Amino acid sequence: MKRIFLIIFFLLLTLCSIADAAGAAQKESRRITVAGAADLSFALQEISADFEKETNIKVVLTFGSTGMLARQIEHGAPYDVFMAADTAVIKELDDRGLTVAGTSGVYAGGALAIVKNKGSKVEVSELKDLLKPEVRWVSIAQPLHAPYGRAAMEALKNAGIWSTVKHKLVYGENVRQALTYVQTGDATAGIVALSVADVPEVTYVRVPPELYNPVNQSACVLAVSKDKDAAKQFVAFVKGPVGSITLKKYQFTAPNR
Repeated sequence: MKRIFLIIFFLLLTLCSIADAAGAAQKESRRITVAGAADLSFALQEISADFEKETNIKVVLTFGSTGMLARQIEHGAPYDVFMAADTAVIKELDDRGLTVAGTSGVYAGGALAIVKNKGSKVEVSELKDLLKPEVRWVSIAQPLHAPYGRAAMEALKNAGIWSTVKHKLVYGENVRQALTYVQTGDATAGIVALSVADVPEVTYVRVPPELYNPVNQSACVLAVSKDKDAAKQFVAFVKGPVGSITLKKYQFTAPNR
């Protein structure tokens, strides 16, 4: 009788362990995929790591230009959250019924910076310095689908040097690629998001904000999301105390500067 009791006891213990393991595995397997504008490359990695620690929800990040990511979403890409560098793109997705109602909103404002490769001896401290003959190539993100590329073009036009400097321009698919051109020395200088400018290979200065329209950045939960609750939690976390501190660390500001 004692032997039967022990067998039953160990069977129950084993079943409980299996149930606990299954529950833990189910909890750990919860994940969301976030499409993020390239200017968020550094900030969003930190925010996602903090979110995972707090919620045990895995975050898979994909970065690109806002316009290119929006086109992917329009064609059915299975993202849960879209963190864009533009408000108009999110509104367009709202109008097309591709977002979860009530989840769209501005989370930060971005700024431009002039970056210069440290290996170059030419001084670049303002936009007009890009006209110097020593500055052979200037990189910006592609204005056709990158908000920071449009802002860079606007700043150059308002500074009165667009027509003179445009023949020097090389275009990255997004601000991170534009920055990479300067990091590697393929471009002497560039105009990129301030949020990614603080890297070892370059020096940087802010572009005067009066030269371009504010880069307000919006986020939304997408209608195709399979875990809308987790996606909403993530957006709220970005806008919350922890996310806000990290955004500020990478020199994002409150919307509308």
